[in-house]
Amino acid sequence: MRDLTYPPIIAAARLGFRALNLRFSMTGTHHIPRAGGVLLAFNHISYVDFVLGGFAAQPSKRLVRFMAKRELFDHRFTGPLMRSLHHINVDRSEGLDAYHVAVQYLRDGEAVGIFPEATISRSFEIKEIKTGATRMAAEAGVPLVPVVLWGTQRIATKDHPRDFSRGKTIAITVGEPLYPTGTDAATEAAQLRSVMRTMLDEAIRSYPPEEQPPGSWWLPASHGGGAPTLEEARRLDRDEQRLRAERRRAARADGG
Repeated sequence: MRDLTYPPIIAAARLGFRALNLRFSMTGTHHIPRAGGVLLAFNHISYVDFVLGGFAAQPSKRLVRFMAKRELFDHRFTGPLMRSLHHINVDRSEGLDAYHVAVQYLRDGEAVGIFPEATISRSFEIKEIKTGATRMAAEAGVPLVPVVLWGTQRIATKDHPRDFSRGKTIAITVGEPLYPTGTDAATEAAQLRSVMRTMLDEAIRSYPPEEQPPGSWWLPASHGGGAPTLEEARRLDRDEQRLRAERRRAARADGG
């Protein structure tokens, strides 16, 4: 693929990260192959995960094609940018189209990024993992590499104001490749979740303690933080989905 936009975007992002004095702590990046198709499975805790997560592949000199929601492609400003970076448009009502595009990207030797939890985790823990990631890697015959981000939620996430103050640590942990077979997608998705939960636990424990005091809102309840539990987060997600559905019905009624 021709990438006229991606290199200058990366350069601009680096300048922005430097202006924010972000400190990157990156481990395991050698697990991302330098060539050939690879599917990167990221946890999802922030609105900026797709920006910061792509840096996991920089040591391997790879450009990640992220699967992203349709709204970003429909926007008058972000849409042209997303298409120029060759990201993959995910329409949740027609998810199979994006699935097939991603499989073809992988077969063509691209690095594809996916958020298998589908939406941001309000608990900052690993939610249930969808089977799409394991099925996709199995169908394309490529490794599935888990990637865990920590610290990105401190910049921009659900239910909290944006915070672009300087000096935050962003931890990026890349795990060993998995090789799904597709014979039991649910079991393989559960295995991926187990691996990512272990990686996340280690990332939290290794994070600079002076930046993560007990009770911090961005710290999971299981680690002594103020974030919702997984069950509380599921309830908040259900409430959000119900509110969105009501707004859509109201909008259709007004339009009618």
